[in-house]
Amino acid sequence: MADLLWDDVSCFFDPDLMGALPDVRVPGASVEDWQAVLDLVVERRLKRQYSEGETVLPVPRAEAALSRPADAECPELRVWPTADVLAIFRFHAADEVDFDIDLRELQGQERLDVLCGFLREIGRQLGKPVLMDPEGDCGHPVLGFDVEADRVVLLAEPWVR
Repeated sequence: MADLLWDDVSCFFDPDLMGALPDVRVPGASVEDWQAVLDLVVERRLKRQYSEGETVLPVPRAEAALSRPADAECPELRVWPTADVLAIFRFHAADEVDFDIDLRELQGQERLDVLCGFLREIGRQLGKPVLMDPEGDCGHPVLGFDVEADRVVLLAEPWVR
């Protein structure tokens, strides 16, 4: 059974309404949570690429990625939950795991199921909610993984187009 149905949430996947790259985040995180996400990516053998600026490097421990000099470029980890869906994690701060997804890659029920599965895995690994906000509108999540429900749920009323 799908967590969400495409017909119920498709408005939240319209790049013209939400921005192409909504913000996905785990608030109240820690270095240990970041490490747990890195461990999950490795355990699941997901395709991944870590880089600092233009330099591709082996995936470090979370503590190393988060303890860069203030003037250094923000490291990023590209993760493909499936061959055609990309999540880009950016190591901005230890207290929030955050990543972007491209809504243009998430059209239809099959791709929605991929996203829900990915959010569910991260949420279960951390035991914390995973929230998706419209691009640039942090603090107003439209959907997310609910720890108690153990599934991805709507957090805002869908609007009619």
